Amino acid sequence: MSIIIITTPLDDTLVCSLKAGQEVLLSGVIYTGRDAAHKRLCELLDKGEPLPLDLHGQVIYFVGPTPAKPGQVIGSAGPTTSYRMDAYSPRLIAEAGLKGMIGKGGRGQNVIEAMKKYKCVYFAATGGAAALIAKCITACEVVCYNDLGAEAIHRLEVKDLPLIVATDADGCDLYQR
Repeated sequence: MSIIIITTPLDDTLVCSLKAGQEVLLSGVIYTGRDAAHKRLCELLDKGEPLPLDLHGQVIYFVGPTPAKPGQVIGSAGPTTSYRMDAYSPRLIAEAGLKGMIGKGGRGQNVIEAMKKYKCVYFAATGGAAALIAKCITACEVVCYNDLGAEAIHRLEVKDLPLIVATDADGCDLYQR
């Protein structure tokens, strides 16, 4: 199976063409977010207020990057266990137009159902490879929630970030196979 090269933002056609088990090299802009940031985003949705960033067609990487050392763009940037975002991901997929997520570990059925209905893909990043993943990040800036420190939402520019399609838009899930 050949490696698929994709660039953000994602659309339904691209998302639906990806199949569980495929290897991907992702380039473009992605955003970081862990549970504290996800909670704040959903609180804004609850109030009917706009989000501080447009998530339509975007990808969120579940990561809390460490501070960059001098001369580096970012510190370690390894994936966070994804089930911690399961309470929030379906809303961001359905209401904010999120098209991709990156993390490690399986997702709950509620997330998979939202992915199938609204056409979203979940990528697995290699746990334990934080320093190597950081080498694919060419730019990093905090977008919002700076008070959350490492859990702030960052805008990352990535080049050839190696991922595996863990759960596709048809609901095929490598973790359940």
